[in-house]
Amino acid sequence: MASKSLSDALQECTTRCQTMDAPLPLRLQAFADDVRNLSPDFADIVDRMVAHLMATGLGGNAPKPGEPMPDFVMPDQTGRLHSLGELIESGPVVIAFHRGHWCPYCRINAGGLAAIHDDVRRLGAQLVAITPEMERFNAELRSEGGAKFPILSDMDNGYALMLNLAFLVSDEKRRAMTEAGWARLPIKDNSSDL
Repeated sequence: MASKSLSDALQECTTRCQTMDAPLPLRLQAFADDVRNLSPDFADIVDRMVAHLMATGLGGNAPKPGEPMPDFVMPDQTGRLHSLGELIESGPVVIAFHRGHWCPYCRINAGGLAAIHDDVRRLGAQLVAITPEMERFNAELRSEGGAKFPILSDMDNGYALMLNLAFLVSDEKRRAMTEAGWARLPIKDNSSDL
């Protein structure tokens, strides 16, 4: 009997962490712990990538909560266009940048955001997620996470680049992901869910 690939094992961990009865930070930490237990080498590669991103200050000059952000127009998972200007007409907007449907941390995070969506709405705000993926993948991420909020497509990562939130995945990380069994790898990545 063939052993499971790391990606298959991580899929099981992702599902477990998505359904944990725990706050989002604990679910994300549980997943990170699973990665470390399943493959210390893979976890070390992730740690090096995160350390590099922190050392380079990625996202450091992005708008802070409450600061104005540049306007955008992006399609949601159904193709409907949304602009930031239109979204903020009805109150504050919380924007989460995700790498995409393939990312376990993003999938866990999308479910966590879905769980607080009604509370955010009661406070007069709304949630929006942005990925660099096509609409069909955003529809998958939205459905799997049970999200009621739109997930927008920043296909060329132009908006994330403008905000200093996009980066190239290192060759070391790409090799590790390929060896782990991920067939579809991104060229660019968003850093907000590390």
